[in-house]
Amino acid sequence: MQEPKTPRTPTVPSPEHVDSLATVLDLVRSGTARTRPEISRHSGLGRTVVTQRVNQLTECGLMEEGALGPSSGGRAPRELRFRARAGVILAAELGATSIGVGVTDLSGTVLAEREEAADIALGPDPVLDRVEILFDELLTEIRAEHGDVAVWGIGIGLPGPVEFATGRPSAPPIMPGWDGYPVRDRLTARFGAPVWVDNEVNTMALGELRAGSAKGQRDILYVKIGTGIGAGLVSGGRLHRGSQGCAGDIGHAAVNDEATVVCRCGNTGCLEAYAGGAALARDGLAAAQEGRSEFLAGVLESTGTVTAADISRAAQSGDRTSVELLTRAGRLIGSLLATLVSFYNPALVIIGGGVAAAGDLLLAAVRESVYRRSLPLATRELRIARSTLSDRAGLVGAAFMVIDELFAPERLAHWVAAGSPAGAPELVDVPLRAPLL
Repeated sequence: MQEPKTPRTPTVPSPEHVDSLATVLDLVRSGTARTRPEISRHSGLGRTVVTQRVNQLTECGLMEEGALGPSSGGRAPRELRFRARAGVILAAELGATSIGVGVTDLSGTVLAEREEAADIALGPDPVLDRVEILFDELLTEIRAEHGDVAVWGIGIGLPGPVEFATGRPSAPPIMPGWDGYPVRDRLTARFGAPVWVDNEVNTMALGELRAGSAKGQRDILYVKIGTGIGAGLVSGGRLHRGSQGCAGDIGHAAVNDEATVVCRCGNTGCLEAYAGGAALARDGLAAAQEGRSEFLAGVLESTGTVTAADISRAAQSGDRTSVELLTRAGRLIGSLLATLVSFYNPALVIIGGGVAAAGDLLLAAVRESVYRRSLPLATRELRIARSTLSDRAGLVGAAFMVIDELFAPERLAHWVAAGSPAGAPELVDVPLRAPLL
Protein backbone atom coordinates (compact mmCIF):
# COMPACT_ATOMS: atom_id res chain seq x y z
CA MET A 1 0.00 0.00 0.00
CA GLN A 2 1.40 3.39 -0.99
CA GLU A 3 2.01 5.80 1.91
CA PRO A 4 0.22 9.18 1.72
CA LYS A 5 2.38 12.01 0.49
CA THR A 6 3.43 14.72 2.89
CA PRO A 7 2.07 18.13 1.81
CA ARG A 8 4.79 20.24 0.26
CA THR A 9 5.63 23.67 1.63
CA PRO A 10 5.72 26.27 -1.15
CA THR A 11 9.29 26.91 -2.22
CA VAL A 12 10.48 30.43 -1.49
CA PRO A 13 12.53 31.71 -4.46
CA SER A 14 16.17 32.62 -3.92
CA PRO A 15 16.96 36.22 -2.89
CA GLU A 16 18.53 36.88 -6.31
CA HIS A 17 15.43 35.61 -8.11
CA VAL A 18 13.08 37.65 -5.92
CA ASP A 19 15.21 40.78 -6.22
CA SER A 20 15.01 40.66 -10.00
CA LEU A 21 11.28 39.85 -9.83
CA ALA A 22 10.65 42.82 -7.51
CA THR A 23 12.76 45.07 -9.74
CA VAL A 24 10.73 44.19 -12.83
CA LEU A 25 7.46 44.62 -10.96
CA ASP A 26 8.50 47.96 -9.43
CA LEU A 27 9.53 49.36 -12.81
CA VAL A 28 6.13 48.54 -14.27
CA ARG A 29 4.17 49.56 -11.12
CA SER A 30 5.84 52.97 -11.07
CA GLY A 31 5.41 53.52 -14.81
CA THR A 32 9.18 53.85 -15.25
CA ALA A 33 9.17 51.06 -17.84
CA ARG A 34 6.28 49.88 -20.00
CA THR A 35 7.89 47.33 -22.32
CA ARG A 36 10.38 44.48 -21.98
CA PRO A 37 13.19 46.42 -23.72
CA GLU A 38 12.61 49.37 -21.35
CA ILE A 39 12.72 47.04 -18.34
CA SER A 40 16.01 45.59 -19.55
CA ARG A 41 17.46 49.06 -20.15
CA HIS A 42 16.47 50.41 -16.70
CA SER A 43 17.30 47.29 -14.70
CA GLY A 44 20.41 45.97 -16.43
CA LEU A 45 18.80 42.52 -16.53
CA GLY A 46 19.27 40.37 -19.62
CA ARG A 47 16.47 39.83 -22.13
CA THR A 48 15.94 36.20 -21.10
CA VAL A 49 15.67 37.03 -17.39
CA VAL A 50 13.27 39.90 -18.10
CA THR A 51 11.06 37.62 -20.21
CA GLN A 52 11.04 34.94 -17.49
CA ARG A 53 10.13 37.42 -14.75
CA VAL A 54 7.42 39.07 -16.85
CA ASN A 55 5.95 35.67 -17.64
CA GLN A 56 5.93 34.72 -13.95
CA LEU A 57 4.28 37.98 -12.91
CA THR A 58 1.69 37.61 -15.67
CA GLU A 59 0.90 34.03 -14.68
CA CYS A 60 0.31 34.98 -11.04
CA GLY A 61 -1.99 37.83 -12.03
CA LEU A 62 0.15 40.85 -11.09
CA MET A 63 0.84 42.01 -14.62
CA GLU A 64 -0.92 41.97 -17.98
CA GLU A 65 -0.15 42.86 -21.56
CA GLY A 66 -1.71 45.89 -23.18
CA ALA A 67 -1.52 47.62 -26.54
CA LEU A 68 1.53 47.68 -28.80
CA GLY A 69 4.11 50.27 -27.82
CA PRO A 70 6.11 52.53 -30.11
CA SER A 71 8.59 50.79 -32.39
CA SER A 72 12.27 51.71 -32.38
CA GLY A 73 12.85 50.21 -35.82
CA GLY A 74 11.85 46.57 -35.45
CA ARG A 75 8.67 44.88 -34.36
CA ALA A 76 6.63 47.04 -31.94
CA PRO A 77 6.89 45.72 -28.36
CA ARG A 78 3.81 44.87 -26.32
CA GLU A 79 3.21 47.28 -23.41
CA LEU A 80 2.90 45.88 -19.89
CA ARG A 81 0.51 47.01 -17.17
CA PHE A 82 0.40 46.42 -13.44
CA ARG A 83 -2.97 44.99 -12.40
CA ALA A 84 -3.77 47.61 -9.77
CA ARG A 85 -7.32 46.28 -9.36
CA ALA A 86 -6.16 42.75 -8.44
CA GLY A 87 -6.86 43.60 -4.79
CA VAL A 88 -7.66 46.49 -2.48
CA ILE A 89 -6.09 48.19 0.53
CA LEU A 90 -8.11 49.41 3.52
CA ALA A 91 -6.71 52.62 5.00
CA ALA A 92 -7.73 54.79 7.93
CA GLU A 93 -6.44 58.01 9.43
CA LEU A 94 -7.57 58.62 12.98
CA GLY A 95 -7.20 62.21 14.16
CA ALA A 96 -7.99 63.78 17.51
CA THR A 97 -11.46 64.83 16.37
CA SER A 98 -12.14 62.92 13.15
CA ILE A 99 -11.96 59.58 11.34
CA GLY A 100 -11.08 59.23 7.67
CA VAL A 101 -11.33 55.79 6.04
CA GLY A 102 -10.88 54.68 2.48
CA VAL A 103 -10.38 51.84 0.05
CA THR A 104 -7.60 52.13 -2.53
CA ASP A 105 -6.39 49.97 -5.35
CA LEU A 106 -2.83 48.61 -5.39
CA SER A 107 -1.48 51.80 -6.95
CA GLY A 108 -2.77 53.94 -4.07
CA THR A 109 -5.69 55.41 -6.03
CA VAL A 110 -8.62 56.09 -3.69
CA LEU A 111 -11.72 54.19 -4.88
CA ALA A 112 -14.07 55.19 -2.04
CA GLU A 113 -13.74 57.12 1.20
CA ARG A 114 -15.65 58.47 4.18
CA GLU A 115 -14.85 61.10 6.80
CA GLU A 116 -16.75 61.91 9.96
CA ALA A 117 -16.33 63.58 13.33
CA ALA A 118 -15.04 61.38 16.13
CA ASP A 119 -13.37 61.74 19.52
CA ILE A 120 -10.19 59.69 19.88
CA ALA A 121 -10.45 60.14 23.66
CA LEU A 122 -13.49 57.83 23.76
CA GLY A 123 -11.03 54.93 23.71
CA PRO A 124 -10.01 52.19 21.29
CA ASP A 125 -13.10 49.98 21.36
CA PRO A 126 -15.78 52.48 20.28
CA VAL A 127 -13.44 54.22 17.81
CA LEU A 128 -12.23 51.01 16.16
CA ASP A 129 -15.78 49.61 16.19
CA ARG A 130 -16.72 52.56 14.00
CA VAL A 131 -13.68 52.12 11.76
CA GLU A 132 -14.60 48.48 11.16
CA ILE A 133 -18.21 49.40 10.33
CA LEU A 134 -17.03 52.01 7.82
CA PHE A 135 -14.58 49.52 6.28
CA ASP A 136 -17.43 47.02 5.84
CA GLU A 137 -19.67 49.64 4.24
CA LEU A 138 -16.98 50.75 1.80
CA LEU A 139 -16.09 47.16 0.90
CA THR A 140 -19.74 46.44 0.14
CA GLU A 141 -19.83 49.51 -2.08
CA ILE A 142 -16.61 48.60 -3.91
CA ARG A 143 -17.55 44.95 -4.39
CA ALA A 144 -20.91 45.92 -5.85
CA GLU A 145 -19.04 47.89 -8.50
CA HIS A 146 -15.81 45.93 -9.04
CA GLY A 147 -16.67 42.37 -8.00
CA ASP A 148 -15.46 40.33 -5.03
CA VAL A 149 -11.99 41.90 -4.67
CA ALA A 150 -9.84 40.65 -1.81
CA VAL A 151 -8.36 42.80 0.94
CA TRP A 152 -4.59 42.63 0.54
CA GLY A 153 -3.69 44.68 3.59
CA ILE A 154 -4.73 47.37 6.07
CA GLY A 155 -2.95 50.60 7.04
CA ILE A 156 -3.82 52.72 10.08
CA GLY A 157 -2.50 56.13 11.14
CA LEU A 158 -2.94 57.13 14.81
CA PRO A 159 -2.54 60.59 16.41
CA GLY A 160 0.20 59.56 18.82
CA PRO A 161 3.44 57.58 19.19
CA VAL A 162 3.26 54.05 17.80
CA GLU A 163 5.70 51.18 18.26
CA PHE A 164 5.88 50.28 14.58
CA ALA A 165 7.17 46.74 15.12
CA THR A 166 4.08 45.72 17.14
CA GLY A 167 1.44 48.15 15.87
CA ARG A 168 0.65 49.33 19.40
CA PRO A 169 0.30 52.94 20.61
CA SER A 170 2.85 53.90 23.25
CA ALA A 171 1.75 56.36 25.96
CA PRO A 172 -0.10 58.64 23.50
CA PRO A 173 -0.80 61.98 25.26
CA ILE A 174 -4.25 62.64 23.73
CA MET A 175 -5.44 59.01 23.55
CA PRO A 176 -6.57 57.83 27.01
CA GLY A 177 -7.05 54.07 27.13
CA TRP A 178 -5.00 53.42 23.99
CA ASP A 179 -1.59 52.76 25.56
CA GLY A 180 -0.42 49.32 24.46
CA TYR A 181 -3.74 48.51 22.79
CA PRO A 182 -3.29 45.71 20.17
CA VAL A 183 -4.63 47.63 17.16
CA ARG A 184 -2.90 45.34 14.67
CA ASP A 185 -4.07 42.14 16.36
CA ARG A 186 -7.67 43.33 16.51
CA LEU A 187 -7.90 44.28 12.83
CA THR A 188 -6.02 41.15 11.78
CA ALA A 189 -8.57 39.00 13.61
CA ARG A 190 -11.44 40.96 12.06
CA PHE A 191 -10.29 41.04 8.42
CA GLY A 192 -7.68 38.26 8.14
CA ALA A 193 -5.18 40.53 6.35
CA PRO A 194 -1.71 41.88 7.18
CA VAL A 195 -1.96 45.16 9.15
CA TRP A 196 0.52 47.99 9.65
CA VAL A 197 0.01 50.84 12.13
CA ASP A 198 1.99 54.08 12.37
CA ASN A 199 1.81 57.63 13.68
CA GLU A 200 -0.53 59.65 11.45
CA VAL A 201 2.13 62.28 10.75
CA ASN A 202 4.39 59.60 9.30
CA THR A 203 1.58 58.44 7.02
CA MET A 204 0.98 62.07 5.99
CA ALA A 205 4.65 62.48 5.10
CA LEU A 206 4.54 59.24 3.12
CA GLY A 207 1.39 60.34 1.31
CA GLU A 208 3.05 63.59 0.22
CA LEU A 209 6.19 61.70 -0.80
CA ARG A 210 4.33 59.16 -2.92
CA ALA A 211 1.49 61.22 -4.38
CA GLY A 212 1.79 64.85 -3.28
CA SER A 213 4.06 67.88 -3.36
CA ALA A 214 7.13 65.90 -2.22
CA LYS A 215 7.03 63.41 -5.10
CA GLY A 216 10.58 62.94 -6.38
CA GLN A 217 12.17 64.53 -3.29
CA ARG A 218 14.54 62.68 -0.97
CA ASP A 219 14.88 64.93 2.09
CA ILE A 220 11.70 66.46 3.41
CA LEU A 221 10.10 67.54 6.67
CA TYR A 222 6.32 67.28 6.95
CA VAL A 223 4.80 69.32 9.77
CA LYS A 224 1.20 68.81 10.87
CA ILE A 225 -0.38 71.72 12.73
CA GLY A 226 -3.74 70.59 14.00
CA THR A 227 -5.13 69.98 17.47
CA GLY A 228 -1.56 68.90 18.19
CA ILE A 229 1.73 69.38 16.36
CA GLY A 230 3.96 66.68 14.91
CA ALA A 231 6.50 66.08 12.17
CA GLY A 232 7.38 63.32 9.74
CA LEU A 233 10.99 63.10 8.53
CA VAL A 234 12.06 61.63 5.21
CA SER A 235 15.82 61.27 4.77
CA GLY A 236 17.41 59.91 1.61
CA GLY A 237 13.97 58.84 0.40
CA ARG A 238 13.26 56.82 3.56
CA LEU A 239 10.90 57.62 6.40
CA HIS A 240 12.87 58.04 9.61
CA ARG A 241 10.87 56.54 12.47
CA GLY A 242 13.65 56.33 15.05
CA SER A 243 14.50 53.40 17.31
CA GLN A 244 11.05 53.02 18.87
CA GLY A 245 8.94 54.88 16.32
CA CYS A 246 8.53 58.28 17.97
CA ALA A 247 10.89 60.41 15.85
CA GLY A 248 9.40 63.76 14.88
CA ASP A 249 7.25 64.33 17.97
CA ILE A 250 8.12 68.04 17.98
CA GLY A 251 4.86 69.10 19.65
CA HIS A 252 6.34 68.22 23.00
CA ALA A 253 9.66 69.99 22.54
CA ALA A 254 10.08 72.79 25.11
CA VAL A 255 9.76 76.34 23.74
CA ASN A 256 9.09 78.17 27.02
CA ASP A 257 10.34 77.96 30.60
CA GLU A 258 7.04 79.11 32.10
CA ALA A 259 5.32 76.60 34.37
CA THR A 260 1.88 78.16 34.07
CA VAL A 261 0.72 76.40 30.87
CA VAL A 262 0.48 72.64 31.27
CA CYS A 263 0.48 70.49 28.13
CA ARG A 264 -1.77 67.47 27.72
CA CYS A 265 1.33 65.29 28.05
CA GLY A 266 1.74 66.58 31.65
CA ASN A 267 4.83 68.71 31.01
CA THR A 268 5.02 72.48 30.78
CA GLY A 269 6.45 74.71 28.05
CA CYS A 270 5.61 72.35 25.13
CA LEU A 271 5.22 73.84 21.65
CA GLU A 272 1.80 72.22 21.31
CA ALA A 273 0.59 73.90 24.50
CA TYR A 274 1.30 77.33 22.97
CA ALA A 275 0.76 76.91 19.22
CA GLY A 276 -1.46 73.87 18.56
CA GLY A 277 -5.12 74.07 17.63
CA ALA A 278 -6.27 73.39 21.17
CA ALA A 279 -3.97 76.15 22.47
CA LEU A 280 -5.32 78.63 19.91
CA ALA A 281 -8.88 77.75 20.89
CA ARG A 282 -8.03 78.22 24.57
CA ASP A 283 -6.43 81.63 23.99
CA GLY A 284 -9.23 82.69 21.65
CA LEU A 285 -11.83 81.78 24.27
CA ALA A 286 -9.98 83.85 26.85
CA ALA A 287 -9.84 86.81 24.45
CA ALA A 288 -13.60 86.55 23.87
CA GLN A 289 -14.39 86.32 27.57
CA GLU A 290 -12.14 89.26 28.44
CA GLY A 291 -13.56 91.45 25.69
CA ARG A 292 -10.31 91.75 23.73
CA SER A 293 -11.94 90.56 20.50
CA GLU A 294 -15.37 91.71 19.42
CA PHE A 295 -15.45 89.10 16.65
CA LEU A 296 -14.63 86.17 18.96
CA ALA A 297 -17.01 87.48 21.60
CA GLY A 298 -19.76 87.29 19.00
CA VAL A 299 -18.76 83.73 18.12
CA LEU A 300 -18.81 82.75 21.79
CA GLU A 301 -22.24 84.27 22.27
CA SER A 302 -23.71 82.48 19.26
CA THR A 303 -22.02 79.05 19.57
CA GLY A 304 -20.96 78.82 23.20
CA THR A 305 -17.33 78.12 22.32
CA VAL A 306 -14.36 79.30 20.24
CA THR A 307 -12.33 77.04 17.93
CA ALA A 308 -9.07 77.43 16.02
CA ALA A 309 -11.14 77.72 12.82
CA ASP A 310 -13.01 80.65 14.38
CA ILE A 311 -9.71 82.40 15.05
CA SER A 312 -8.68 81.92 11.45
CA ARG A 313 -11.95 83.40 10.20
CA ALA A 314 -11.57 86.28 12.62
CA ALA A 315 -8.02 86.97 11.45
CA GLN A 316 -9.12 86.97 7.81
CA SER A 317 -11.78 89.51 8.77
CA GLY A 318 -9.10 91.77 10.25
CA ASP A 319 -9.56 90.95 13.94
CA ARG A 320 -6.35 92.21 15.54
CA THR A 321 -6.31 89.80 18.47
CA SER A 322 -6.74 86.77 16.20
CA VAL A 323 -4.00 88.03 13.88
CA GLU A 324 -1.69 88.29 16.90
CA LEU A 325 -2.57 84.77 18.09
CA LEU A 326 -1.88 83.18 14.69
CA THR A 327 1.29 85.19 14.15
CA ARG A 328 2.63 84.23 17.58
CA ALA A 329 1.85 80.55 16.95
CA GLY A 330 3.56 80.69 13.54
CA ARG A 331 6.68 82.30 14.99
CA LEU A 332 6.94 79.73 17.77
CA ILE A 333 6.59 76.86 15.29
CA GLY A 334 9.00 78.54 12.86
CA SER A 335 11.59 79.09 15.58
CA LEU A 336 11.66 75.36 16.40
CA LEU A 337 11.63 74.42 12.72
CA ALA A 338 14.60 76.71 12.13
CA THR A 339 16.63 74.51 14.47
CA LEU A 340 15.47 71.38 12.65
CA VAL A 341 16.22 72.91 9.24
CA SER A 342 19.78 73.76 10.29
CA PHE A 343 20.23 70.33 11.86
CA TYR A 344 18.55 68.20 9.20
CA ASN A 345 18.89 70.36 6.03
CA PRO A 346 15.75 69.27 4.12
CA ALA A 347 15.02 70.47 0.60
CA LEU A 348 11.32 70.88 1.34
CA VAL A 349 9.21 71.64 4.41
CA ILE A 350 5.52 70.82 3.96
CA ILE A 351 2.99 72.38 6.30
CA GLY A 352 -0.27 70.46 6.73
CA GLY A 353 -3.08 69.90 9.21
CA GLY A 354 -6.30 71.71 9.98
CA VAL A 355 -4.74 74.85 11.49
CA ALA A 356 -2.18 75.10 8.68
CA ALA A 357 -4.98 75.15 6.12
CA ALA A 358 -6.54 78.20 7.77
CA GLY A 359 -4.97 80.84 5.52
CA ASP A 360 -1.63 82.42 4.73
CA LEU A 361 -1.04 84.31 7.97
CA LEU A 362 0.34 81.41 10.00
CA LEU A 363 2.36 80.04 7.07
CA ALA A 364 3.91 83.47 6.49
CA ALA A 365 4.96 83.68 10.14
CA VAL A 366 6.50 80.19 9.97
CA ARG A 367 8.45 81.09 6.84
CA GLU A 368 9.70 84.36 8.30
CA SER A 369 11.08 82.65 11.41
CA VAL A 370 12.68 79.77 9.54
CA TYR A 371 14.44 81.93 6.95
CA ARG A 372 15.56 84.43 9.57
CA ARG A 373 16.88 81.97 12.15
CA SER A 374 18.25 79.05 10.09
CA LEU A 375 21.74 78.80 8.64
CA PRO A 376 21.97 80.57 5.24
CA LEU A 377 23.29 77.42 3.54
CA ALA A 378 20.38 75.36 4.91
CA THR A 379 17.80 77.78 3.50
CA ARG A 380 19.50 78.65 0.22
CA GLU A 381 17.34 76.23 -1.76
CA LEU A 382 14.77 75.43 0.91
CA ARG A 383 11.11 75.54 -0.08
CA ILE A 384 8.33 75.83 2.52
CA ALA A 385 4.93 74.95 1.08
CA ARG A 386 1.45 74.00 2.12
CA SER A 387 0.34 70.37 1.69
CA THR A 388 -1.23 69.63 -1.68
CA LEU A 389 -3.04 66.52 -0.45
CA SER A 390 -4.55 68.37 2.51
CA ASP A 391 -6.96 66.12 4.46
CA ARG A 392 -6.17 63.14 2.25
CA ALA A 393 -2.44 62.95 3.01
CA GLY A 394 -2.71 60.56 5.95
CA LEU A 395 -5.23 58.29 4.26
CA VAL A 396 -3.20 58.02 1.05
CA GLY A 397 0.01 57.56 3.04
CA ALA A 398 -1.51 54.74 5.13
CA ALA A 399 -2.35 52.91 1.91
CA PHE A 400 1.14 53.41 0.48
CA MET A 401 2.65 52.19 3.76
CA VAL A 402 0.90 48.86 3.19
CA ILE A 403 1.73 48.73 -0.52
CA ASP A 404 5.43 49.36 0.16
CA GLU A 405 5.53 46.69 2.84
CA LEU A 406 3.72 44.08 0.74
CA PHE A 407 5.93 44.56 -2.31
CA ALA A 408 9.21 44.49 -0.40
CA PRO A 409 11.23 41.65 -1.99
CA GLU A 410 11.38 39.62 1.23
CA ARG A 411 7.58 39.64 1.59
CA LEU A 412 6.89 39.28 -2.12
CA ALA A 413 8.85 36.02 -1.98
CA HIS A 414 6.34 34.58 0.48
CA TRP A 415 3.17 35.28 -1.50
CA VAL A 416 4.01 35.74 -5.18
CA ALA A 417 3.40 32.07 -6.01
CA ALA A 418 -0.14 32.37 -4.64
CA GLY A 419 -0.67 35.60 -6.56
CA SER A 420 -2.03 37.44 -3.52
CA PRO A 421 -1.12 38.19 0.13
CA ALA A 422 -4.81 38.15 1.14
CA GLY A 423 -5.38 35.94 4.16
CA ALA A 424 -1.68 36.01 5.14
CA PRO A 425 -1.45 38.32 8.19
CA GLU A 426 1.81 36.64 9.23
CA LEU A 427 3.59 38.62 6.49
CA VAL A 428 4.09 41.47 8.96
CA ASP A 429 6.57 39.25 10.81
CA VAL A 430 8.78 38.58 7.77
CA PRO A 431 12.10 40.38 8.47
CA LEU A 432 13.44 42.81 5.91
CA ARG A 433 17.09 43.05 4.90
CA ALA A 434 16.83 46.85 4.88
CA PRO A 435 14.21 49.16 6.40
CA LEU A 436 11.51 50.51 4.15
CA LEU A 437 10.24 54.07 4.03
